[in-house]
Amino acid sequence: MQKLIDLAHIRGTTRKIRGIVKKTPLQESLNYSQKYNSKIFFKREDLQDVKSFKIRGAYTKILSVEKTIAQNGLVCASAGNHAQGFAVSCSLLDYNGTVFMPHSTPSLKVSLVKKFGGKNIKIKLVGENFSKAYKAAMDYCISNRKTFIHPFDDIKVIEGQATLFLEIIEQIKNPIDYIFIPIGGGGLISGAINIFKQLSPKTKIIGIEPAGAPSMKESIIKNKIIKLHKIDNFVDGAAVHKIGIIPFEFCKDYLDDLLVIDEGEICQSILDLKSIEKITAEPAGAMSSAALRLYKERIVKKNVVCIICGGNNDDSRMKEIYKRAINWKNSSK
Repeated sequence: MQKLIDLAHIRGTTRKIRGIVKKTPLQESLNYSQKYNSKIFFKREDLQDVKSFKIRGAYTKILSVEKTIAQNGLVCASAGNHAQGFAVSCSLLDYNGTVFMPHSTPSLKVSLVKKFGGKNIKIKLVGENFSKAYKAAMDYCISNRKTFIHPFDDIKVIEGQATLFLEIIEQIKNPIDYIFIPIGGGGLISGAINIFKQLSPKTKIIGIEPAGAPSMKESIIKNKIIKLHKIDNFVDGAAVHKIGIIPFEFCKDYLDDLLVIDEGEICQSILDLKSIEKITAEPAGAMSSAALRLYKERIVKKNVVCIICGGNNDDSRMKEIYKRAINWKNSSK
């Protein structure tokens, strides 16, 4: 069984990143609570300066790299949000970084990486998905002797993401019955596992994947890491061909449930969050609230937390979001 990270390390990390990472609000949604006859709380990581939780893991990992090694140059591969956290971290610590992003990355995320990284960051657009960008980044690291900062398959990154869940424990008065968390490579939900399995073991940890990229689900079913040959890149913050080795170990040992949700339903969730709560969520950020429908009978009169993990939604995508939402509605009638 995968050993959990020492809570003292996570608490120490919380102190180290204070001032760089915001303590984001945990907000009760009266509308969603009424709809599901429960208490629904949204953890608003979309309110980070980089509009996602990824700054936590990126900054934690880069802080842990020996200074002389980091000064030689850092590299990351990302569909957008990790790249922004990486760019901010490089800028604040004055390290030079190279970011590999797939051509499918929304233009908003590319421009934000440029903005946050400034003179410290170079961007290379490579391939049509994260896997291609990742391979190019690894090849570049080997040939140029640079240090790679992984978006999810790294214990220090997971330690950084765990600080989010330590905050939640400190912010809420009553025990949490269910927490819904998006899964891409698995770094975020691994952070949750490390906190809740030690501090609130009765909390049910529910992971969510998009139907077009269920890499964790397939891996857990087969009890080994499966690489998907074809994925739908629409939920760019959670669409990966292959999950991380470390997250797989955490999830197969500790995850309570894993849901796979249609991209159309995720799109409807984006629209609902915008109209009901005035929250601008990107597709990955809207997955947790979309999952509530599937658990509506089990969460009655329960305390429930949904992670709004990111808010980097490009307005140019809204036409497709409306279309996918309508198609899902029509097909589910």
